[in-house]
Amino acid sequence: MNQIAGVRRPYPAPGWMTVVLLLAAAYNIVWGASVVLFPNWLFDLTGMDRPAYPQIWQCVGMIVGVYGIGYAIAAFDPVRHWPIVLVGLLGKIFGPIGFIQSAIADSSTLGFGATIPTNDLIWWIPFVLILRHAYLTHAGAHAMSDTQTPTQVPDAQTAMQEAKAHHGRSLDELSRERAQLVVFLRHLGCTFCKEAMTDIASKREKLSKESVGIVLVHMATQEEAAAFASKYGLSDASLIADPEKKLYGAFGLKRGTLGQLFGPKVWLRGLAATLKGHMVGKLVGDGFQMPGVFLVQDGRIVKAFRHETAGDRPDYDALSTCPIPQG
Repeated sequence: MNQIAGVRRPYPAPGWMTVVLLLAAAYNIVWGASVVLFPNWLFDLTGMDRPAYPQIWQCVGMIVGVYGIGYAIAAFDPVRHWPIVLVGLLGKIFGPIGFIQSAIADSSTLGFGATIPTNDLIWWIPFVLILRHAYLTHAGAHAMSDTQTPTQVPDAQTAMQEAKAHHGRSLDELSRERAQLVVFLRHLGCTFCKEAMTDIASKREKLSKESVGIVLVHMATQEEAAAFASKYGLSDASLIADPEKKLYGAFGLKRGTLGQLFGPKVWLRGLAATLKGHMVGKLVGDGFQMPGVFLVQDGRIVKAFRHETAGDRPDYDALSTCPIPQG
């Protein structure tokens, strides 16, 4: 496919990316199947003791095989299915780390090192290049869309007047009734987006006492956003759908760079959030869009937090404190 949201791709995916992903798919499926069918072969080959519970090792083989199916799907459109490649790369990075940790603790597991080059290391460079290409393609398509669209990004005040929540009232109207904590979400499957929803839900009672409303700006459908908000106990929040990201742009929120989205700090924060149960889900929205949190009152931005990285965690208590007396 050569379209992203109706925009011609400036950088078509090179054929080698499809070849690499198909090879990765074949390798994973064959390797996974061999472990499921013959769970002891690797242990016998490397001279390690056979596992007491081979069923656990067979489950590992099943997971590896499932990854192979994912790579096969991604091979037909590497740009669209970049999250599959990203998850695969994560596994190929954390796998060797886990091996080193295990080998230090128990030298009898050194035999597993024989699988590290073919299972993990040889895929690092091509997977990184595929992700880089996906980023450049999405960024290029976004830039082309901007140049081909006659309408300019509105200023914040105009955007607030035009942005309607699911109940029909504008952000400007809501802010004149009481201060609003306006949360611009990343895609709804994002680990940090889910963490943010949990944080906001924990402040819900405090915000209500301070007469501060909650507005969630998203890039999904209103139905998807309503279900997402309800899951975190925020069904009473005002929901603004902004798939064209005009409101995002008006509030100065741009698409992230590779460092902002995939830098070392982001990886560490993502791991911490994942360990707390905020798992990566379906990509719903622009995966490269940066988030932000604002306090809006009387049609004006009173406080602003624009994320420097996707993993930044705002201080919602500080942001929700109104410096202007409510009228």
